[in-house]
Formats: sequence, structure tokens, C-alpha cells
Amino acid sequence: MALINSTISCIMKRRIQQIEYFKTNPHKVQSELFKKLIDEAKNTEWGKKYHYNSINNYDEFKNSVPVSTYENLKKYIYRIQNGEQNILWNSKIELFAKSSGTTNSKSKFIPLSNESLLNCHFKGGKDLLSTYFKNYPDSQMFDGKGIAMIGKYDTVKTKKHNYYVGDLSALMLNKFPPWIQYARIPQRKTVLLHEWESKIEQMAQQTINVNVTNLSGVPSWILLFLKRVLTITGKNNILEVWPNMEAFFHGGVNFSPYLDQYKQLIPSAKMRYINTYNASEGFFGIQDKIDSDELLLFLDHGIFYEFMPLNQLGKENPKTYQLDEIEIGNNYAMIISTNGGLWRYIIGDTVEFTSLNPFRIKITGRTQNFINAFGEEIIIANAEKALASACKKTKAIINEYTAGPIYFNKNENAAHEWLIEFETQPNNLNLFTETLDNCLKSLNSDYEAKRYHDMILHKPIINILPKDTFYNWLKIRGKLGGQNKVPRLANNRKYIEEILELSKSKTINK
Repeated sequence: MALINSTISCIMKRRIQQIEYFKTNPHKVQSELFKKLIDEAKNTEWGKKYHYNSINNYDEFKNSVPVSTYENLKKYIYRIQNGEQNILWNSKIELFAKSSGTTNSKSKFIPLSNESLLNCHFKGGKDLLSTYFKNYPDSQMFDGKGIAMIGKYDTVKTKKHNYYVGDLSALMLNKFPPWIQYARIPQRKTVLLHEWESKIEQMAQQTINVNVTNLSGVPSWILLFLKRVLTITGKNNILEVWPNMEAFFHGGVNFSPYLDQYKQLIPSAKMRYINTYNASEGFFGIQDKIDSDELLLFLDHGIFYEFMPLNQLGKENPKTYQLDEIEIGNNYAMIISTNGGLWRYIIGDTVEFTSLNPFRIKITGRTQNFINAFGEEIIIANAEKALASACKKTKAIINEYTAGPIYFNKNENAAHEWLIEFETQPNNLNLFTETLDNCLKSLNSDYEAKRYHDMILHKPIINILPKDTFYNWLKIRGKLGGQNKVPRLANNRKYIEEILELSKSKTINK
């Protein structure tokens, strides 16, 4: 392992200098990147359509190019999949990261150029390791192996060519450098299995006798994997299986609801939980401070950033801002233009800046993942803080949850319905509900107004679901693993009705 550790040390020192440069020169770095992106794409079909050869600054860019959703770009991406090139980006594209999002059941296919793979996703991984080893110079991570919960991919054959579609992690696997391949486990054919239950079983069987030091993936799926490891080994906690476990690099969902479970499974004060912001569209940031899970925004990954105030969502010509116009404490929808051919693309995440020097953010929710059926404007950040407070007060631990509206009827006012699968149920459900409600009121004045004297909203209704309900719901929908996640909040009852129906049928079948 000496060679790997020395390689990492070399990468770390070189990359830390580059990170420090964009931290101290953010506007210069973004301005130069913007000009490079425009120049690279000026002779593409998209670039010609929007006159990139005459764009000289940001104002001309935003006045010429519309803000795009996936639906706006889908027809172009479809053509690339069918063999056309130089459409959105000037280099060949044959990889497409499949992403379902959290509120849209239809798959999205995000084009991956060589530039976006090398200068964004792989660079983000190097930044993650560099920052980790800077913060924890005593790390022995590469004395053992790392386990990543990797998705799957498929080869799609057309008359003109073949292309590849799948989870970003699977598409990247074939392009990992040798030292990363050596440092990971289990074998390639196992992590690429399509059937997730078989994958988790085989991963557990192949790793229980290996010195595993680190994990990476979406918390919910890693949790299932760890529980299977304990079942197979008969051990009480993960340290009895892997005593040198030191880090979990997580992303995809808010980690707070999972932390207590992980602490029970891995009872070590030395265990480090590192927050990352890595999506199919780009590797945007990592937790770079030991004492905070705020995310340092990467500014030199081939991504030019814009930010839209939430009151501009849905407008034909929305106001958007560069980094030098951002204010701390406001919620913004993030818009990106990338070296993979996404232009003024609204990715669906909302963020809040916690620092402007350097630029650090926290993810507050989704542009479509909220409850606003009655003007209450509940976002993910509100929900997760309130749930954390309710769990703390009632000693509860949540596995999964979703929430949505209950609409007015002839006899009842509206309410919010919460479907929750607990690892440990609250010792007092009424207190849990009351704490959740009061915390939401304190966090959100719109919700508080709607709850006033129960005039519009009654107090929340909590439905405790049987174990594995959410897992089985995802399985039935063909959404196990990868980028698929339980939608936390919805502005309608579609998910709630489906899950309740499944829960009832399970009860009846028993």
C-alpha cells in the first residue's frame, strides 16, 4: 500500500494548491471558465443557434440563452443518443448518466463528455481525497479497501452506433485509474449486477473477511448493506467485522436522519462522515471543514454557475445571479452550464449560501420537492429540521419518510400526512407529532399562518408504516439502488396513495 499512499500524497499536495487558488480568486476562475465554455461550444448546433460567437459577457449570455429544463434539452439529447454529434458539445458523447430525480418518475439521460468525466467527476473525487487527507493526515484509509455502492449500466445498440446508459458510478467504473481499482472491493462483476438484492448479498459475502476502511454511497443503500453484513457475520456492530473502518463519504440525501443509526452500527468516535454533493450533472462540492457539513462549492470543474431566487421559478424570463450577486441566507435554485453540454440548466436543487469567502453552500431541497398545496411552502430543510427535533425529544430513529397534503373535504380542514418507517418508534407519538408541528411553525411563518387556530391546516397526521414498506415500494416500481430515492415531500398525494395501498395489501396478505 506504500505506493498508493505516496501517490495520494502527491495528488493531494498538487490539488490543494489549485483548490486554494479558486477559493481566493472565485470570480476570475468562473469568468475564465465561462469564456472557455462559450468558445468550445460556439460551432455546435446549440452554439450557432444562440450566437455564441458574438457572446462576450454574462449579460449577453443570459439575454440570449434561455433557462432550460430537461424537457427543453431532451430532443437534443435524443439525437446524440442516436449518433449525431456536435449538437450540445463539441466532443464525442456516448455515455449517458441515468437519473430519475426525486419527484419525476421518468428517467433523465445526462450526456457525459470526456471533459465532464475527467475535469468534473474524476477531479471531484481527487478533491475529495485531497481535502480528506489534508484534514486527517493520520488516515490509514489506503492500508485497506473501500466499498462503494455502484449502480448498473446497459449498452444500447442503434443502427448508427452503440451508446451506454446507466448510473454515473457504473459508467465511471471502467475508467477508474489502476490505483483506484486496486483500492476498491468487491469485484467488478458483483458491483455491476442489475438485481440489487443479489448485489447486496454478494457484496457482503465477498467483503466480510477483507480489511475495509471506508464506504461511499447513498446512506439508505449503504445502511441496508451494513445490516446484511451483520446478519451474515452474527456480529453486534461493524467494528467487529471491520475494526479499521474510518470514513463514510455520503451524498444524495440529507444524512441527518441516518446519523443515529450509523453511530449504532459503527460505534467509534474516530468514524468520519463526509458530506459530498455529487450528481449526474456534476460534482459540485464537498465538506471541506472538520466541524461543519457545509459544502465548498467547486469553481474549476467545468461548471459555470448561476442562481435563481425561488420567487422567479416558472417565469418566462427569470432573474438569475452570478456569485458576486449572491446573498447569505437566501434560497436559490441552482443553474449550470457545463463541459458536457448542459446550458443554463436548472438541475432542480435549491441551495443556501452559508459563506461568501470562500463560497460554501448547503442543500435546502428541490425546486419540485416541497409542499405548497395551501400556501405553506414547506421545503426539505424545514421538514428535516423538524423531524430531527421530534426524534430527539422522543428518542425515535427514522428509516424513511414521505409527506404530502390532505385536501379539504366537506367536514374537515386540510392537513399534512406523514408516512414514516421508524427504526426505533417514538416513545410518545403525540409528543412526536406536537414537536414536529411546533418546529415547523417556528421554521416557517407561512406554515404557522396556515396552522393558526386550525383554520386551514390541522396538525400533522402521522402514519407509522411496517418495516421495509418503502423498500418494497421502490422495488415494485423498479427503482432499487442507484440514483433512486424516496421522494421526501410532494405537492400531491400520488406517492402517499401508492405507498398506503401497498401497506394495506401487505397487512391483508399477512
